[in-house]
Amino acid sequence: MEKSSVDRVHAELRKMAANFVFKPGEKLNESQLAQRLGSSRTPLREALNRLVAEGFLTFQPGKGFSCRTLAPDDILHLYELRVAIECEALRHSALRADESRIEALSAYLDAIEPAYETCRDPFALLQMDETFHLDLAALSGNPEFVRTLANVNGRIRYVRMIDLKTMRERPAAETDAAVRLTAHRRILDGLRARDAPAALTALRTHIERRREQTTIAVRNAYAQIYVDAAP
Repeated sequence: MEKSSVDRVHAELRKMAANFVFKPGEKLNESQLAQRLGSSRTPLREALNRLVAEGFLTFQPGKGFSCRTLAPDDILHLYELRVAIECEALRHSALRADESRIEALSAYLDAIEPAYETCRDPFALLQMDETFHLDLAALSGNPEFVRTLANVNGRIRYVRMIDLKTMRERPAAETDAAVRLTAHRRILDGLRARDAPAALTALRTHIERRREQTTIAVRNAYAQIYVDAAP
């Protein structure tokens, strides 16, 4: 079995699971998936098992594979994990980060700011935000922070995307965009000054601002999932 075959199937299934192409709690039909993805059962099964280990799917003996559930507590737990990962990475970054890499991340904010403040595509907005946070974690010099954060991002991505879509549909959407980039700049200002407490306060406040809306965000995500499924 070629590893590339497993990787391809894994990548496609991961995207489907992250975007809730499978409904929350839905049992997966392996035969249909194998046909849909043009895969044999062996690489499909390996990819499915990998996604269980990554938290995108669940497995029960005798019942098979299912899509993960979507509940406020599930998302809240992931947000708590995200805060822990990013704050610990930032603490290390305050000690280790090279000045040139901090300035490069600041230049990235300058480059995306015009698009960020006017963009109405929630997926594009989310990509810009995730890029910043992953690059920020990478300043720690510890790739495990980045790898784990990428996993958490994938598992909350759909809820965050719907949350961003809802925010952009409000009349004050332009203000929201500016505030979010200001928060990013405050984080970098603290990091540039090697003021870990200031940088950590800015980061924690930034993430928890959206975490507090978890229940509403999940309800909106559920509504979108089943609206998309309607004929």
